[in-house]
Amino acid sequence: MDFRRRIYEIVQPDDGHSMLSRLFDWLITALIMASVIIVFATTFNLPRRTLGHLSLAEGVASVVFTIEYALRILTADFLYPKSGKFKARIKYVFSPMAIVDLVAILPFWLPMFFPGTVLGLRALRLVRLLRIFKLNRYFDAMKSLGEVIVSKKRELLGSMFFVFILMLISSLLMYSAEHEVQPDVFRNAFSGLWWAVATLTTVGYGDIYPVTPLGRLVGAFIAFSGLAAVAIPTGIISSGLTERITKSDKGKAASEEADISDTLRKQGEILHDILTKLSKSN
Repeated sequence: MDFRRRIYEIVQPDDGHSMLSRLFDWLITALIMASVIIVFATTFNLPRRTLGHLSLAEGVASVVFTIEYALRILTADFLYPKSGKFKARIKYVFSPMAIVDLVAILPFWLPMFFPGTVLGLRALRLVRLLRIFKLNRYFDAMKSLGEVIVSKKRELLGSMFFVFILMLISSLLMYSAEHEVQPDVFRNAFSGLWWAVATLTTVGYGDIYPVTPLGRLVGAFIAFSGLAAVAIPTGIISSGLTERITKSDKGKAASEEADISDTLRKQGEILHDILTKLSKSN
């Protein structure tokens, strides 16, 4: 029990009290960054020997990540103390960060069990880039953003649904305005969806564009609508981050006040004991 608890304390993000935990965090962070760099490096035409070294480094990182994943499952009952060992481990396995951990190591192990299949394709290996999300454990900024997205998921889903509906309406309007003039470009109601995405996000690639006066009028309206549509989720996330920072500051202030009160109470008790002893001696 003590050994497993010690492992749990090491693999959990450092709280400033354990050097081993801090070293473990640095090791995992360095391996994550190295793994992402390797993914980019393998897209270059490198010498075979260099690719071999990179493949070896990737293998070492994958093994370390696998051990980390196993240790987190092994000590999951300390993370969820109200659940039994089995339920705690199942609960952890299906947690978002555990899923990221699993998906990040699968591209290394699956080709060993399924050689010569689509599982060994480069597309699957690109899934290793998901390891960057493992940094969410170790950086407060990423953790805060993730917590805000989860807490505001209903509002964000609502805004995304609004944007989706707006894109469909835009595509249909542009088809009605441009189909007769550009039948090869706007073939059906969904052929203008790419244009709607580029316009609503204010990117405007220019590969598809209206040429009729009505189409340009619709395009201008959709472009202005896109400014508001993009600003909605941005405002939701900004508001959530502001609320979280405010709560964090209040929590720190309350904690500091509690520490000061506790210190004053202890000093008062010590002073009371000294006065009591002095009165007894007299």
